[in-house]
Amino acid sequence: MTQDKSLIGRLEIEPIRKAFPNEARHFTIWLEEHIEALAERLGLRLAVVRREQTVGAFKVDLECEGPDGQRVIIENQLEPTNHDHLGKLLTYLVNLDAAIAVWVTSEPRAEHQKVIDWLNEATPPNTAFYLVKAEAVRVDGSPAAPLFTVVAGPSAESKEAGHEKKDWAERHYKRVEFWKGLLERSKDKTKLFAGKTPGREYWLSTGAGKSGIGFNYIIRQADAGVELYIDHDQTTGEKNKGIFDALFAQKEAIEKDYGGPLDWQRLNEKRACRILARVTGGGLTDPSTWPQVQDRMIDAMIRFHKAIKPRLDKVRV
Repeated sequence: MTQDKSLIGRLEIEPIRKAFPNEARHFTIWLEEHIEALAERLGLRLAVVRREQTVGAFKVDLECEGPDGQRVIIENQLEPTNHDHLGKLLTYLVNLDAAIAVWVTSEPRAEHQKVIDWLNEATPPNTAFYLVKAEAVRVDGSPAAPLFTVVAGPSAESKEAGHEKKDWAERHYKRVEFWKGLLERSKDKTKLFAGKTPGREYWLSTGAGKSGIGFNYIIRQADAGVELYIDHDQTTGEKNKGIFDALFAQKEAIEKDYGGPLDWQRLNEKRACRILARVTGGGLTDPSTWPQVQDRMIDAMIRFHKAIKPRLDKVRV
């Protein structure tokens, strides 16, 4: 069946300023009376509470109530986004104790979109930011109608990503603090890690006298340990297995000198090998246990190094 072309209109998009020359007198008042046009695009139910609510020396364009009674603030800017309006958006959100902030603009800049994305990741799950582009559309010369496009907004994925980033940041901070304490406590007991600085990694390493081989402290959330990590041969890994086998042949004597069993990990499917001594009593999770865990780790490293280093020095590579 042939489509009747007379039934198809022509859509024209024009700057929102052409339809609403004055932002405060025209656009904000129109939006107050037709809030559902924006609410539908946001996927929210909104009811306007007041226009131009005073916040100190400033006035928020629209204050609304959200679907669960949350306070929602809307800041209109019928021009390219700028730092001034971004600052106002945050000022209104904080001072009015709002849960949702909506920034309506005729031209969202990419750098400000990144800020909104970051805010949605960094803030709690019950806080949300939206960046909305406003345009005017006509069909075959009809009166102009605003068209709202959500450029940036919250999502379950962004909140989860933000939670994971916070978790990583907290974990990195804890590791640095843990290593600071361990290095401080080890000063009077051994020179093995003298000159080392704390890092964010879950391990702290010092050389074993052969390239690619190191004595490492290991700290995880719930446990700790010391190890010899063998990655001297970074091509085929064949020499790594040879070094490991030479030490494993002395397993009984090494464990006797260490004072307990060790976990011998040849890691046949991988290039490197390791010998691990587990340290009980806790990990990174509970800072109140750190001093005891650190002392056990230092004691284990001293015995571990004494048992392995002289034998490692005699292994030909």
